[in-house]
Amino acid sequence: MAKHHERLSRKEVGKIFYQLCFAITQTKNTREAAELLRDLLSYQEVEMIAKRLKIAELILENKTYDEIKEILKVSFGTIARVQEWIKISGDGYKRAARQNKSNKREDIIDEASETNWISVKRKYPSYYWPELLLEEIVRSANKRQKERLEKVVGELEKTKEKKGLYKKLQRILRSRKKYA
Repeated sequence: MAKHHERLSRKEVGKIFYQLCFAITQTKNTREAAELLRDLLSYQEVEMIAKRLKIAELILENKTYDEIKEILKVSFGTIARVQEWIKISGDGYKRAARQNKSNKREDIIDEASETNWISVKRKYPSYYWPELLLEEIVRSANKRQKERLEKVVGELEKTKEKKGLYKKLQRILRSRKKYA
């Protein structure tokens, strides 16, 4: 028998959200804040938030929908939702974007994106086992085997629907090239 879970009320969601905001403001530095959010969010959730923020940044830079779609591979609907969000209540984001522009810290950003996700994958290996397995296969593959993997990815590229595992393999192959 399926269990029925009650949804949180708007009031409860608001209260918990502000508790999260308070917890973030109590962190000592950006690294602690990133650790807190990394513990709360899955990689897919972080990626989704990152795309929304990048869409907002590009909208504020007056990029067209076509340009944004080409850069981020997102739908026009997603871009429109973010644009509407900026119009209605984007003051917090606009303020943060201005602060980020004046305080670019690529060293923290690069470190946070790579090493932190590696530690999360190690902490929760059963959740990330397909990706860990693919990384190990790519890492240990010789040149010929890597070429065959790239050929498989190329064939999968032709299919209409892209599965999560395909996207992970494509990302892993790209990242290995970058560090090779």
